[in-house]
Amino acid sequence: MASRLLRPLPRLKPLNRLQVILQHLKKSKHTDSTAEVLLENRGGAGIITLNRPKALNALNFPMIKQIYPQIKTWEQDPETFLIIIKGTGGKAFCAGGDIKAIADAGKVGDRLTQDFFREEYILNNAIGTCKKPYVALIDGITMGGGVGLSVHGHFRVATEKTLFAMPETAIGLFPDVGGGYFLPRLSGKIGYFLALTGFRLKGRDVLKAGIATHFVESEKLPALEKDLIALKSPSTENIADLLNSYHMKSKVNEEKEFVLGEHMEKINSLFSANSMEEIVKNLKQDGSPFAIKQLEAMNKMSPTSLKMSLRQLREGASMSLQEVFTMEYRLSQACMRGHDFYEGVRAVLVDKDQSPRWKPASLEEVSDEFVDDCFKPLGNNDLKL
Repeated sequence: MASRLLRPLPRLKPLNRLQVILQHLKKSKHTDSTAEVLLENRGGAGIITLNRPKALNALNFPMIKQIYPQIKTWEQDPETFLIIIKGTGGKAFCAGGDIKAIADAGKVGDRLTQDFFREEYILNNAIGTCKKPYVALIDGITMGGGVGLSVHGHFRVATEKTLFAMPETAIGLFPDVGGGYFLPRLSGKIGYFLALTGFRLKGRDVLKAGIATHFVESEKLPALEKDLIALKSPSTENIADLLNSYHMKSKVNEEKEFVLGEHMEKINSLFSANSMEEIVKNLKQDGSPFAIKQLEAMNKMSPTSLKMSLRQLREGASMSLQEVFTMEYRLSQACMRGHDFYEGVRAVLVDKDQSPRWKPASLEEVSDEFVDDCFKPLGNNDLKL
């Protein structure tokens, strides 16, 4: 026995050695801790870690370009059974897209204004059509682009630290990344309410609104991740069972009422109008403290964005996910051609005076013809999925 152990190991042929090294590199790909996104295989899972904690893991163009091909590779890999996406730093899953970089590009006519939205929506669609179960651990701030990286996947796990919003109308944009698909499909008119007011949902309310599928305490996420990785050749049902078991054990804020619960009747009636002008009229006529608060919120938003967003959701309600992304790409390019996006970024992210000067400044001045124009096909420049 001892002599057998002492026998020299067979020499690896150069090609074999190269294959072993490549295999090793493939397994530990992109695990450089300074990289903006970490991509690794552990157990039966492919793991995406958004790693820009100082920027609240905001999604930039190079990150999109790395994540998309990796998802496509994992989809074809027989040894990868699920994909997990999470953020580092403890404050955010992903606070949104790198909006400032897009605004800077737009001012100098750089192609990033086209490429960013195109590639982001292609990535969002890949998540929405992913053949492998996709688990997003939305611990912390999850807004805009961060919603696009999570909401279209099979499973979204919220925690008591989750802070969800689609705040785009405040910067002259619209709730993109497939907002036109998932928002009108939420219960009643809650999606329209979230899109137009930018209202923030916290913790368990993200689950109650139908955005998250599960709720697990933040401190339990490492254990959950470990258990997900340890699953042997799991089916979607096996993954759902594991998530359900963690969800059932989570008692934090269990007894709290849904923050919008008492207002749902109002939301469903007031936000069911066919136009922004009618919604505003409804809220004014209602006159309750809740209605007045929503009016105040919408008064700060870009009138153009509000009209665009309402139509986006009304049309998206009967579209496929792919049709929604095609529509949203057209809208993104209309925003890039316009005034309000650059002014919104200036007021909120650059000068931070929170006093945007919208043009046009009122809903009445935003014509139906102008809004129609935003939805027009772009010919050869249309998004191709």
